[in-house]
Amino acid sequence: MSKDLQDSIGFVFIHGAGLDNRIWKKVAEGFNHPYLLAEYPLRQGSADSRKRLSLEDYAIGMKKQIEAWGVRRIVLVAHSIGGVLALKLASELGNRLAGFIAVGAVIPKAGGSFLSAMPFPQRIIMAAIMRILGTKPPEAAIRAGLCSDLASDQASEIVRGFTPEAVRLFTDRVRASIPDVPRLYVKLTKDKEILPSLQDRMIAALAPGSVRSLDTGHLPMIGDPDGLRAILEEFKRSVP
Repeated sequence: MSKDLQDSIGFVFIHGAGLDNRIWKKVAEGFNHPYLLAEYPLRQGSADSRKRLSLEDYAIGMKKQIEAWGVRRIVLVAHSIGGVLALKLASELGNRLAGFIAVGAVIPKAGGSFLSAMPFPQRIIMAAIMRILGTKPPEAAIRAGLCSDLASDQASEIVRGFTPEAVRLFTDRVRASIPDVPRLYVKLTKDKEILPSLQDRMIAALAPGSVRSLDTGHLPMIGDPDGLRAILEEFKRSVP
């Protein structure tokens, strides 16, 4: 790796549950900075192979990808449940962390989990569903929530590629504080998966220096990749 790349600031993109790093493809195209499309562990294995994974296992897998990448200073871009993973990673990156961007992301209070960040009784219902049916929602729920504003063919691709996660990704507590770096929350005003009112709670927990809005559903990297990329480029200019 060249010294210029080592000395630059790179963006690590963290996707949400059930998805894969390809969802960032349209945002990454034409991006003017080094980037890493991080992936969850054991993605090519069976659902059974992932069942025992912990939140720590997910974070370790991503940290290994960052270390192998080699870029010295990192901006984390986290979507949905990726916000929980990003908090864990941020605590381990130390002074390598240059910025933190949450895109419709879940930001639990200190010592909380993804599930604990959900409002009552939603977290009780979610816990019961995951215990009985696992972590892959029915197709209708994926289309109505994740894909609410996407074209039919785009939604079909998300449904076909949806991968069940380990339950502990949702239930393990992340014992990490909010990082003391420039922070941005991208609020998704048409999101039917993480409702705007719930995103307001996440914004309060993150206490970002700025909040930007996109008029999209839960997957702005597909619904409005150019708009999201422009926000990321603007944030980069604010990073010292």
